Formats: sequence, structure tokens, C-alpha cells
Amino acid sequence: MFFYSFFVFIILQRLCELVIAKRNEAWMKKQGAYEAGQSHYKWMVSMHAAFFAALFTEVYVLNDGMYHFSFLLFSFFVLVQLARIWAISSLGKYWNTKIIVLPNAKVVLRGPYRFMKHPNYAVVAAELVLVPLMFQAYWTLAIFSVFNLCILAVRIPLEEQALTNETNYGEVMQNRGRFFPVKKS
Repeated sequence: MFFYSFFVFIILQRLCELVIAKRNEAWMKKQGAYEAGQSHYKWMVSMHAAFFAALFTEVYVLNDGMYHFSFLLFSFFVLVQLARIWAISSLGKYWNTKIIVLPNAKVVLRGPYRFMKHPNYAVVAAELVLVPLMFQAYWTLAIFSVFNLCILAVRIPLEEQALTNETNYGEVMQNRGRFFPVKKS
């Protein structure tokens, strides 16, 4: 029963994020923003949809719905969700699932963005490990961790280039780590 509730929760969470992203995209485009790096987006969406299908299949078909609940892993998941909310709320109307760039905008430097360039991607990577671990879905963990690395290897350079070309990103983010906080010099 817990798995079903949890599964529905994360799907509803993603759907809410898509609504927020669509609203933010419309606002940004009214301000003169444009989308960069569109070609990879369909693959990213497909990867996330396939993750849910694989997780459900591995937990309920391959593992017969059997798993051992770990309060420790669930606690880490809750912390990751708090980090997700922190990252999204820090960007406010600039947060999106797409690469939407507003020329001449000042890069957001509050919340986790004070310390690192891509906290939201770190959250997603952690989640793609934690969620399968919570339900002993080891194939899902391995396969989608690799898929996510492949997507991010394409997405991050596209995003960083677009932001560097159109904003003060290169100047203000040069002393921040991509996924882990680094000491400012």
C-alpha cells in the first residue's frame, strides 16, 4: 500500500511541476525569453516517464511487490524533496523544466544557487538513486542513473552556454561547483 501511495505522490508532484513550468514559461516568454536546446527535451521527458514505468514494473512484476521499508532512505528522500522545493522556490518564475533564457536577466543567487550551479539536477540525480533503493529496484536504479547522466551531459552544457551568452551567468557562477557546494574564492 505504501508503494502505491508513494508512487502516486511522486507522479502528482511531477504533474504539478509541469504546471508551474508551463506558467513560468509563458511569463518568461512575455518578457522576451526564448527556449534553447529544445532537441534534447523530448528525450529527458521520455526518460522520466520510462523511469516510473520501470520502477512500477520492477517493484510489482519482477519483485512481486516485495520490498523492505527503510526509514533512513525515506528520511533522505524527504530531505531531497525539501532541497527540491528550496531550489524551485529560489528561482521563482525563472524555474523551468525547459531551458528558457531571458536575455540580459541577472542570474539568481539565492537559496542553494549561492553555493552551486545546478542544485535541482543534483536533487533529481539523488532522487533517481533513492527512490529505487527504497524499493530495492536495483535495475531501475542502475539503468536510469546512467540515462540521467547521459541527459545531463547534453543538457548542462546547452544550458550553461545559453545562460553565458545571454546573462551574467559566466561571471557570477565561475566559483561555484556544478552539483556540490565549493568554497568561494
